[in-house]
Amino acid sequence: MAEYKTKEQKSKFYNSTAWKKLRIVIKERDNNECQECKRQGRVFLDTNEYSERAKRKKIQLVVDHIKELEDYPELALEPENLEVLCVTCHNKKHGRWFLGFKPKVNKWADDERW
Repeated sequence: MAEYKTKEQKSKFYNSTAWKKLRIVIKERDNNECQECKRQGRVFLDTNEYSERAKRKKIQLVVDHIKELEDYPELALEPENLEVLCVTCHNKKHGRWFLGFKPKVNKWADDERW
């Protein structure tokens, strides 16, 4: 069984033909909608916006591994372990903050007077 621990191993997997074909199937299965937004009662659909800077379609939806690729390599190509997420939900899931946004920290939380 393959391992996906290093950046090179992950890159090889995500550039594979098997992954690229499966991504298309999963996006169609999930109607090109973010499944987390759907669970929250919102709708986020993929659009075909073009990025002049990147010279390609803007990435707005990603196919995400529910159980992480690094921890469960045997589930890498299992459709039941994949779902479509918008970039915002994907970043939140992985603790990444974009455009410099970070949640405010209450600097008084540990103050004994409160």
